[in-house]
Amino acid sequence: MSSRSNPDRRSVLGTGGALALGAAGAPVLLAPSTATAAERSGTADRLPSGLFTLGVASGDPLPDGVVLWTRLAPDPLAGGGMPARPVPVQWQVSDSPSFTRIRQRGAALARPEHGHSVHVEVHGLRPDREYWYRFRAGRETSPAGRTRTAPAVHARPRNLRFLFASCQNWQDGYFTAWHHAAQEDVDFVAFLGDYIYESVPRDTTVRRHEGTGEPYSLTEYRNRHAQYRGDVHLQAAHAHAPWIVTLDDHEIDNNWADEIPQDPDKQTPEAFRARRVAALQAYWEHMPLRRASMPDGLDMQLYRSVRYGDLATVHVLDTRQYRSDQITSIEESEDPARSMTGPEQERWLVRGMERSGARWNLLANQLMWAQNDRRAGPEQVFDFDNWDGYRAQRRRLLEFFGSGRTENPVVLTGDRHCTWVCDLKPDFDDPASPVVGAELTGSSIASGGDSDTAAFHARYDPIMAESPHWKYIDNRRAYVLCDVTRERMTAELRTVDTVWRPEGTTVTTAAEFVVEAGRPGVTVATTPEPARPMRLAERRYDVDDDQL
Repeated sequence: MSSRSNPDRRSVLGTGGALALGAAGAPVLLAPSTATAAERSGTADRLPSGLFTLGVASGDPLPDGVVLWTRLAPDPLAGGGMPARPVPVQWQVSDSPSFTRIRQRGAALARPEHGHSVHVEVHGLRPDREYWYRFRAGRETSPAGRTRTAPAVHARPRNLRFLFASCQNWQDGYFTAWHHAAQEDVDFVAFLGDYIYESVPRDTTVRRHEGTGEPYSLTEYRNRHAQYRGDVHLQAAHAHAPWIVTLDDHEIDNNWADEIPQDPDKQTPEAFRARRVAALQAYWEHMPLRRASMPDGLDMQLYRSVRYGDLATVHVLDTRQYRSDQITSIEESEDPARSMTGPEQERWLVRGMERSGARWNLLANQLMWAQNDRRAGPEQVFDFDNWDGYRAQRRRLLEFFGSGRTENPVVLTGDRHCTWVCDLKPDFDDPASPVVGAELTGSSIASGGDSDTAAFHARYDPIMAESPHWKYIDNRRAYVLCDVTRERMTAELRTVDTVWRPEGTTVTTAAEFVVEAGRPGVTVATTPEPARPMRLAERRYDVDDDQL
């Protein structure tokens, strides 16, 4: 890390409550840590070549360790291409990229029932330290990854630096933003959903999804994930820093809600439940998630908290598995029984924000909280898949934000394929309603393709004039880079000039935003330059954009 790093800078995380810590120096493995002699002997000669096509990753850092991930997939777009047996995988963690000093090592089994993925929960590392890791199977060694542990539990970090992103539709564009994100000096990456898209392959897009249609089976979801994981820029971003992930809708089916698909007239309840089971299994197999998040049939534990000492707690939300179905009117959205999170997760969130003891409470969230009218003039039009469709619960939570029972709430949001920077108020239609927090809705990595900025502003600038809680809007492809200190949180919108060319792109800080500790709301810190059109490609491509 850079000279800003401090050995006592970060703290501990929890899952749904708290992640259990293993004994110091004892690696905790998802699969059994030892292989039988028969499994160890002679396997090298019988394994296919090219085992580590999907790269490596780490996630959910603790003060003494992280999750390490890889998946053996020599034929990634055809189910993986591995023999139908467990395969021993060795792993190493070093405090240098040369691996001259090995700090932890062990073995795990890559099992066929888990897609030959490996999730190693390493413990026994030092807090707030940079480490490198790698795997070995047969005669092959994986690329090395870089990760970072959290600080000690009672540390008082001076600063925290991270980036967040979402929405990377393969067909809409190349992952050029990840090329630049992998060069940022960050403690972690938060990914807020739509890691894959389930849309059908198209020949009129900039690049084509694998397969012949939408994925439904476990093998089909594995192939779709493997295609995305094969992207070199995405692999670089995963290998650069630990990730904290959550999912949204496209990992399964557009706009799904609990056990209800987008199109219940075309998917029976039984068929969608089977699809959800397959999709969640494939998602877990491809993410650096802990054993606590392994799916159990229809259910997957994703909401959890990540604490960085007394500076910040990241509350990771799940707004799909427990939600009420979408509705069609504002009147229905006011029903207090309607919930985006389910009552249990809402109680967990309130309790966690009350008890975090952190200077900042950051919500890793999928869908936009701030009211988002889609039409200028007196008529209001809303997308009720967002929090606009769950107004009673939103008002309840925003009143809690302003109650004095929690400190400095900031919502980090994905989904929209655009940037919306907003003040949060319990009642967005009442000018007297107090500002109680801030929301940074980031743009997409690729979804939406190269944007038409003129058309976007022609549509939304008049609505912004009627929406005083909107502070900044933009529709270029981007990620958001955040610096948190005790006094303020600064966020830079980092836009790329094109996603329709795989190489030779540039990144620019289009605008900067500041949230001051103790002063709810957000300000635009720098006067943004006029939104420039993205670099013109040789041709326009179709996109699967479901937002604009």
